[in-house]
Amino acid sequence: MDPREFPTKGNLMLAKNSLLLANQGYDLMDKKRNILLKELMGLIDEAKGIQEEIDSTFTKAYACLQRANIEHGISKVQELAYTVPIEDSIRIQTRSIMGTEIPHVKYDDKQNDLTYSFGTTHESIDIVREAFREVKELTIKLSEVENAAYRLATNIKKTQKRANALKNITIPMYTNLVYTINNALEEKEREEFTRLKVIKRMKG
Repeated sequence: MDPREFPTKGNLMLAKNSLLLANQGYDLMDKKRNILLKELMGLIDEAKGIQEEIDSTFTKAYACLQRANIEHGISKVQELAYTVPIEDSIRIQTRSIMGTEIPHVKYDDKQNDLTYSFGTTHESIDIVREAFREVKELTIKLSEVENAAYRLATNIKKTQKRANALKNITIPMYTNLVYTINNALEEKEREEFTRLKVIKRMKG
C-alpha cells in the first residue's frame, strides 16, 4: 500500500490539497484552451480572407503580365524581371500568446524601389510590378498567419491532453483517495467511541 493512502489526518490533508491543486490546474488549462481556441478561430478567418485576396491578386497579376508580354515582348519583360533584387530582408520575430511562440514577419519594403527607367517602358510594366509586389506582401502575411495557426493548434492539442488527464485521471484519483481516507478515519472514530463506551461500562 502506498504510504500516502494510510488513513491518517495528515494524509487526508495532503489528499485534499492535491485535489484542490488538480481542480485549479484543470480550470487553468480549460481557460488557456479557450483563449487559444479564440485566437485560432480569428487566425483561421484571417487566413481565409488573405487566401481569397491572394487568389484575386494573382489572377490580376497574371493578366497584367500577359498584357506586358504583348506590349514589350516576353524577352524584354524577362530582362526587366532579372533586375528585381532577391528578397533577403525578411526577419522573423516572435511574440507569446499563453506560452505559444507566434511568428511576426518583418521585411524592408524599400526593396521594392524601381529598378528600370520609366522612359523605356509602358505603364503595363508598372502595373504588373505593383501587382506582384502585392502578391509578395500577401504571401508573407499568409505564411505568418498560417504558421501562427499551426503553432496554436499544436499547443491546444497539448493543453487538451493535460486537461483530460487532470479531469479523467488525477481528479477522480484524489477524489477517491479523500473519500477512502475519510471513511477509514470515520470508521476508526466510531470504533474508538464504541471502545470507550465499553470501557466506561466495564468501569461502571
